[in-house]
This record gives sequence, C-alpha cells and structure tokens, in this order.
Amino acid sequence: MHSKASLILGVAIMALSGAAVVVALDWPWKAKLFPLVIGIPVFCLATAEVLWSVFGAADRGGAMDFRISTHLPRNVVLVRSLRATGWMIGFFGAIALLGFPIAVPLFVFLYLKLQGREGWGLSMAMTAAVWGFFYGLFDRVLHLPFPAGWIQTWLGLA
Repeated sequence: MHSKASLILGVAIMALSGAAVVVALDWPWKAKLFPLVIGIPVFCLATAEVLWSVFGAADRGGAMDFRISTHLPRNVVLVRSLRATGWMIGFFGAIALLGFPIAVPLFVFLYLKLQGREGWGLSMAMTAAVWGFFYGLFDRVLHLPFPAGWIQTWLGLA
C-alpha cells in the first residue's frame, strides 16, 4: 500500500466532492455550475489517488510523500506554517465580514504587500487583474450574485 495517510485523505476528498456533486444536482443551473465543474474533476482525481494508494506499485524511490522541511529548524517551519494558516483564516474572515467582491482584491493586495513585500506597482497591477478576472467571470459572465458581508448587512448597505 502506497501510504495510509494518502488513502485516508483520498477517501475523505472523494466523499466530500461526491456529496457536493450529488447535493448540487437538484439546484438550478446557475447554482449548480460551480460545484459540478469543481466537484467532478476533484472526485475523479481523488479516485485515482485512492486507486494508486491501494493498487499502485511499491515505492521505488522515484516519488516521495510530502515532508516538512528537514533542513530548516523546527521553529522556522512552525512560524511559516502558522503564518500561512493566519493568512487563510484572515481571508475567510474577510469574506465573512466584507463579502467576496471586496475580500478577494483586498487579500491579494495585502498578501503581495505584506507577505510578498512587493512594490506598489506590481501589487496594484496584480490586484486590478485579479479583481477584473473575478468581476468579469462571476458577475458579468456567470451572473452569480455574492451575498453581502456581515459589515454591509449590519450597516444596512446590503
């Protein structure tokens, strides 16, 4: 067997993506488009991973499972992991408080400026590109309305 952790993760992802696809089948077309477009390929890839874990060839040294950086001190790895987790939690919090249309470009800009230490020009250009893609795809092309964030709701702006 390839890896017990890989098998467990693959089965869990299969269950979640499969459930998302099954639940979304009863939704209106616009609502189910995103879960189906994402859920079906994710389910297929997770199935391939499970099959690889169960029936795959023994590890012959060509590929290796993910390992935390062994060449770095443990505290450096821990700080980096906590920082990445903080960015993710902050992004989810921004989505809840501000809504997707504000949180996505705000996150991109702050991440590039604070974490990436990029210049103003690149940060603004990338933020504008991400906002344009996000707005163009979800609002103009797919006409998907996003719920307002909690702050807009509390202030009566939504």
